[in-house]
Amino acid sequence: MDCLPTIDVYLENRRREVHDCKMEYRIETDSMGEMKVPVNRRYGAQTQRSFENFRIGTEKMPEGIIEALCEIKKAAAAVNLKLGLLEESVARAIIQAADEVLGGQFKEDFVLSVWQTGSGTQTNMNVNEVLAHRASELGSRAHPNDHVNRSQSSNDVFPSAMHLAARKAVGQLVSSTRLLESTLTAKAEKFMKDVKTGRTHLQDATPITLGQEISGWAGMLNRDAHMLNQASRLLSELALGGTAGGTGINAPKNFDVLVCEELSRNIGTTVSPARNKFQALTSKDELVFVHGAVKALAMDLLKIANDVRWMASGPRCGLCEIVIPENEPGSSIMPGKVNPTQCEAVSMVAAQVLGNDVTIGFAAGQGNFELNVYMPVLIYNFLQSCSLLTDVVLLFDRNCAQGIEANLPQLESNASRSLMNVTALTPIIGYDKAAQIAKKAHAEGITLKEAALGALSEEDFDRHMNLLDMCFPGQAMK
Repeated sequence: MDCLPTIDVYLENRRREVHDCKMEYRIETDSMGEMKVPVNRRYGAQTQRSFENFRIGTEKMPEGIIEALCEIKKAAAAVNLKLGLLEESVARAIIQAADEVLGGQFKEDFVLSVWQTGSGTQTNMNVNEVLAHRASELGSRAHPNDHVNRSQSSNDVFPSAMHLAARKAVGQLVSSTRLLESTLTAKAEKFMKDVKTGRTHLQDATPITLGQEISGWAGMLNRDAHMLNQASRLLSELALGGTAGGTGINAPKNFDVLVCEELSRNIGTTVSPARNKFQALTSKDELVFVHGAVKALAMDLLKIANDVRWMASGPRCGLCEIVIPENEPGSSIMPGKVNPTQCEAVSMVAAQVLGNDVTIGFAAGQGNFELNVYMPVLIYNFLQSCSLLTDVVLLFDRNCAQGIEANLPQLESNASRSLMNVTALTPIIGYDKAAQIAKKAHAEGITLKEAALGALSEEDFDRHMNLLDMCFPGQAMK
């Protein structure tokens, strides 16, 4: 039984090979010789080699990386033209081809697996070959290495593309986080005077308001968005200009500065050359650091989702302090059951992000000497974390958070019965006496008021046991 997955993979590969035999091909060449390439594809021999040699899993290189590579190729072509290293017709054709890919064309030509060479060289060549082929279709014969990859190496281009793609993904994540923060801020204001029992260690604690509790959630997201923005600034430094090993061999003087200036104009975000190209090629510490902020957001979302499903538990045998939207049936056997499914989705995404963080941390420590060779799996996991979180935050906002309502009778009932309300009496009668009252009330099944009579008058008890005032000590609440 253990060998069945291997057999299945082998059979699937054989099926693909039989299918491929029925396709029409053209002959492309690279430094290793000839390759048959499907006639309806714009890539060349190096892409085909990778496609055949790394039929592993279903994970393809993310579109964000392809787009970032095209932005780099577009900027490089413009700079190489300015420096007299490319003919104008060739440079313009490469730029147009890159713009077409950025506009959503030719997606079927980017076919490579994440599980490839650790430098991302084959994906860089996939982009080079597609752009060269398209440039040739536009009337300017272009070579993937000599023209599209001019003044570059996969070793500086791919990590630069990682930074560009990661920064864009983090920006989208921050935007979705701000939307949820806004929703929770509005809910906090709406429920600011609705008293409930606080809880610490899953035990009754002093009263707070539902609005105060939700304001804590909004505050988490506010801080997370701030940390993401601050951390992502590190991604503005690019390895471009370092070429093969960090020395900048085969790149003209100031190419790094010029290409970053061109990129900044094109993408509307300032980028600059890495101060130490050797660090930029071999180290992935910035991505580890930024993903740490992504993980922090995921863990805060997990906490919020857990709070929501605890508080919505019920509807009759749980806490049931809030009501959340009912989106779909919750059971195939129990009629009428509805589950906190959006919270569960958030929780599963958080688990995936946590696993991704482990992979990213491990990958960042791999490679030898001048190059990290785990870059594809690192950026795949980074972008997956951002994509999953962006999606789940938007859906949690729309399908859950916006519909949260307070169950006021339950809030009031729980708050009035909490023994920890006795804390308000501590300044009057002392900690030990207050503890005796709480223990007596609990042991005898009576109210705090009944247990306190004798230690202080009913009038004094009522004056000090205003739950809303306890939530806002020192403030006059109307």
